[in-house]
Amino acid sequence: MKNSEELRRELLAIHRKSYPAYKSLKGNYDFGTYQLSIDHVQGDPFASPSKLSVHISRQEAGFPAHLYQKRHTRIALQDYLTRRFRAQTERFCFQAKGSGKSGMIAVSSCGQEILERTACEIRPDGILARFDVGFPANGRTIQALELEKILFDFLPQSVERTFFYRRLPASEVEQVFFLAEDQQAIREELSRQGLVAFIANGAILPRESGVSDRPMKGATPFQSPKSLEVTLHLPHAGEISGMGIRRGITLIAGGGYHGKSTVLQALERGVYNHISGDGREYVITEDSALKLRAEDGRKISGVDISLFINQLPNGRDTRSFSTLDASGSTSQAANIMEGVEAGSRLLLIDEDTSATNFMVRDELMQKVITRDKEPITPFLERARDLYERAGISTILVVGSCGSYFFIADTILQMDNYRPVDITEMARQMAANYPAPQIKAPGFQLPEKKRHFHPGLSTQKRKNYRGTGMVTERLKMKILGKDSFLLGNDTVDLRYVEQLVDREQTAALGCILQHIKETSEGGDREFDVVVQEIMGKIEKNGLAAICDLSYIPFGLAMPRIQEIYACLNRY
Repeated sequence: MKNSEELRRELLAIHRKSYPAYKSLKGNYDFGTYQLSIDHVQGDPFASPSKLSVHISRQEAGFPAHLYQKRHTRIALQDYLTRRFRAQTERFCFQAKGSGKSGMIAVSSCGQEILERTACEIRPDGILARFDVGFPANGRTIQALELEKILFDFLPQSVERTFFYRRLPASEVEQVFFLAEDQQAIREELSRQGLVAFIANGAILPRESGVSDRPMKGATPFQSPKSLEVTLHLPHAGEISGMGIRRGITLIAGGGYHGKSTVLQALERGVYNHISGDGREYVITEDSALKLRAEDGRKISGVDISLFINQLPNGRDTRSFSTLDASGSTSQAANIMEGVEAGSRLLLIDEDTSATNFMVRDELMQKVITRDKEPITPFLERARDLYERAGISTILVVGSCGSYFFIADTILQMDNYRPVDITEMARQMAANYPAPQIKAPGFQLPEKKRHFHPGLSTQKRKNYRGTGMVTERLKMKILGKDSFLLGNDTVDLRYVEQLVDREQTAALGCILQHIKETSEGGDREFDVVVQEIMGKIEKNGLAAICDLSYIPFGLAMPRIQEIYACLNRY
């Protein structure tokens, strides 16, 4: 390994040379308290920035071992360090001058959720942080003195103020550890107490705006109804009280704009831990919870939707249903069955984004259009069996149909952002109305294992002369949080509503690309494919699925539910 002074000499030697001379800098350099690695050098100042990383040994970093021994505390500390490193480097971004991306210093931008990222990894031998730097140039002429500022002035300051325990506010780091421990304690209590979700009293659920995930100022703090209030004993925060949502079927009803969907949105994000100050720090949902909806136009491949849809007029087999353009009802049926396959034990559904004919059929409609003429068995008639026979709970936001009262275990009314337990009142009133059909015959979950068809892992294109064809690996391009391109195919994830970060989408793209390139073109069982990829990630981190000569900083861990969703939409 070279030392930092050798790097300085190399920089001076290539000053004002043509941009490709920067390639000679690739390698590892000892800066005393940390090691700098230049992993990939961009082709020109307008291209994607160069990939760098720093490694700080465990002894130099000096973090007490208890802060990162457990997975949940390690991820919380990594998240804290990533946020701090970004804040430090932002002060110097574009302070080095030049063309294009010259002087850029880019670190992962974290949202309100705490995610495992490739931007920062705490390993047995120390801390590894990845980031991008735009190597400075004027046109294509190297400005090595500007890069010297970044590598010998800006970067050492940022590293020193981020990755060395002695330079950090100890109480701040301690609070990150305490919050992670408390959040994990709530998750463990959910299972022990038969709950699927917990919302602490005082939580702030409304968000600042449709484009901001920060807490709304002046919002009404959440307060549990006394009948549903539970008190948990946390290792650091002590006693905390809030609303415990029990397993079974829970309805959230109420007038428009009173907070029904706000509660559901908080619950769907509750599968992730949140940073201090978010307002949802103690909103915790069953890890496998799946928010689902109708998704007109989505692709479905070989899904058994016969639990909900049967006897189609054209005779199509719904036990292995495929389409390139699903309707609202078939897409929602497929989403549920795919969620069951992914191991989800809680379904989160909003009536507003559901297919009406899939959810419920009123008594008059059932008399006019008899059961033998209607291929759809509505969700209303399957929800009880999903819970009682398959152990899958449901939280359902409703506002237009009282039939759901007949299947509910708990009924909440949101009144001006405050929940009221109206279970007994609603049951008494429902007793005065004829009961709808709430159970359909023939409940059986699919037993046959589905197969994933990976397709080709390469594509052909004309060579640069246009005289022949060359074979190359499929290229992947992220199109924001909602989709990515793999080769010529777009994977549309806009309605996978629990994806919260574009880096999760990038990770899904890498996962799909890795599966295609390691599947040797053969069909394999879905479960086997997903479990194999999860095993690789658990053993070696997200780096295990990145088939590049370098590991980018911009990957964040998706849940297994989102991995299934991605493969199902390819």
